[in-house]
Amino acid sequence: MAYNLLKGKKGIIFGALNADSIAWKVAERAHEEGASFTLTNTAIALRMGDTAKLAEKCGAELIAADATNVEDLENLVKKSMEVLGGKIDFILHSIGMSPNVRKGRHYSDLDYNFLSKTLDISAVSFHKVLQVSRQLDAINEWGSVVALSYVAAQRTFYGYNDMADAKALLESIARSFGYIYGRERRVRINTVSQSPTVTTAGSGVKGIGKLLDFGERMSPLGNASGDECADYCITLFSDLTRKVTMQNLFHDGGFSSMGMSLRALEQYEKGLGCDCECGDAENSDHQYD
Repeated sequence: MAYNLLKGKKGIIFGALNADSIAWKVAERAHEEGASFTLTNTAIALRMGDTAKLAEKCGAELIAADATNVEDLENLVKKSMEVLGGKIDFILHSIGMSPNVRKGRHYSDLDYNFLSKTLDISAVSFHKVLQVSRQLDAINEWGSVVALSYVAAQRTFYGYNDMADAKALLESIARSFGYIYGRERRVRINTVSQSPTVTTAGSGVKGIGKLLDFGERMSPLGNASGDECADYCITLFSDLTRKVTMQNLFHDGGFSSMGMSLRALEQYEKGLGCDCECGDAENSDHQYD
């Protein structure tokens, strides 16, 4: 059901690769709620992904941009304002990638060049988007910028690797820039800490299937789906949340407030009678798991 929450609003959506992407689902919901927007991703992602189909469905223009490249971002923002007929009202930053994760590097043995790329793509790009938008005075008063995060910014999750550091930095940028942009131009900046979700990026996280099951057992409301995350982002783009800024907002069915649930405890107890297949704690393969 549509409520016209974004009627007349304009925006930019980063990261819609295919129908599994949360950004894709946000774009569909924004379109249903009356928004017009541009879609952006790297040139290679636009060639390899299905974003053109989404653009056709939503009547959106595709603009290639590397979010780590300031010149690309300047072109993106300027062209978006030209295409949309003025300043924008919302931005979704749905970008994350770790070469260390992709290459199977353990957190205790990171490639630091890869780490720099992880931080630049997954977090510093958010600062660049905000800085370019502010310098070009591209966002209307009471506009809203949302970036997608994960609870690994606050807690340690096996296999999440240097993406945890990137998400922690992402949330810090939202607070620091949120103060400046809020005082100057009443622009609000928030991060949404979503449940583990099967996306192209999320599938690269080690043990994602078990993580999904654990989240489902721990969360009193169960894992939040990508579609539900899109609904939540729409409310943050709308005028209904004008005084919400500088927040990391958990959208995870209650997972982030839990210590242990009965469902998770019962499942754990079922395994107490047998040894873990991981082997000895001293085994070098599992020493730091």
